[in-house]
Amino acid sequence: MINAVLVFNNSGQPRLTKFYTQLDTSVQQRLISEIFTLVSHRPNSACNFLPLPPLLANSSKSTSTSEPHNDTPSIVTYRHYATLYFILISTSTESPLALLDLIQVFVEALDRLFENVCELDLIFNFETLHATLGEMIIGGVVVETALDKVVEGVKGQARVAKRPVNEGRGGGVGIGSFRGGGDLVWSGR
Repeated sequence: MINAVLVFNNSGQPRLTKFYTQLDTSVQQRLISEIFTLVSHRPNSACNFLPLPPLLANSSKSTSTSEPHNDTPSIVTYRHYATLYFILISTSTESPLALLDLIQVFVEALDRLFENVCELDLIFNFETLHATLGEMIIGGVVVETALDKVVEGVKGQARVAKRPVNEGRGGGVGIGSFRGGGDLVWSGR
């Protein structure tokens, strides 16, 4: 399970923070700061996988401390593209290589949607950023990794959002429409 998706710029300013597990806001803020510090100080030649900092590992709820649980967050997977860090926090049941591929698909989808994505695109079009993530991950579970389907799903959402309010309500028939001059007869269900 994916517990969080984070996107930072090179200065450590979060551009996307999406947590799929419930954490206190103070823990989230400390985690964001700690993970950025860990990731940003690693050399480019280093592996893209890290163990989770003790901050979150200690705050996860478990009934027994002697047995490790597969549902506790334990791995940080990241990629650094130009001025942005894309970071996933996941459980040990997720494949780190699959998560790297997921990050790649996410970045490629954003690149297709924004035609050469940059940090400003993420700032001013955060709805598209969240819609893209929502097409790929729901509740911490990866639901779609096909690049074309993700891009078409986000574009379809944009078409629906831009559609005029009264489109498709021709002839006065439909939920909430009324017939006649002033007699206000409900023609819905």
